[in-house]
Amino acid sequence: MHVRNRANRLRDWERRLELPLLVASPLFLACYAALVLNDSRDPVVGDVVLGVLLAVWALFAVDYAVRLVLSGQGARFVTAHWLDTVVLLLPLLRPVRIVSTYVTLQRRRDEPRLSLYGRVMLYAGVTAVLLSFASALAVYQQERGAPGATIRTFGDAVWWACSAITTVGYGDVTPVTPLGRLFAVFLMVCGLALLGAVTGSFSSWLIQVFDREDRSRTKDRGEQGDDRGERGGRAVRPPGS
Repeated sequence: MHVRNRANRLRDWERRLELPLLVASPLFLACYAALVLNDSRDPVVGDVVLGVLLAVWALFAVDYAVRLVLSGQGARFVTAHWLDTVVLLLPLLRPVRIVSTYVTLQRRRDEPRLSLYGRVMLYAGVTAVLLSFASALAVYQQERGAPGATIRTFGDAVWWACSAITTVGYGDVTPVTPLGRLFAVFLMVCGLALLGAVTGSFSSWLIQVFDREDRSRTKDRGEQGDDRGERGGRAVRPPGS
């Protein structure tokens, strides 16, 4: 009974925090972007944005801690919910949680409007865009002003992120700092995973469509053959039978 009550409390907590976390995730990314792209270097603006950024991260930390306690799993919660743990330590990965939180919210409130394959391709595309934007911000923050850096503007960082996540790698702009290169490796790995998910889903969808068309064509041929057989049988019957 105690375990069931704890599970119910955990479920209620997650449902109450779904919408606030869905709003807080893009807010965190927007605050980080404002902090990085604050060209005016206004200390007041920087302090306000940093305060909001820390408050949003505190919400993430409180949500994680409450779920850790209510789950009753102890240290196993850290490994069982490894994505939440990584996102808490690296909050720039919140774009991943934006998509998964939205999926959970849609599943509980309504039936999905898209098919399984459509959802996979859509969510992979949204995740790719958000991860590219976040990585471009992080790399730009590390690379600007670094000796020998080729990523000098945010536009350069966006161009690099697009080429990295699509695994094209033109090489005209590349990170030179250790953290910048670490972000590059991470983004390329994510790009390969997302590309594989989209390609696999698209291929599976095509196979399903072609299989459905083949079955429909076979069914139509069978019905036409039955109709011809019935007409032929009626034609050979003797008069008066």
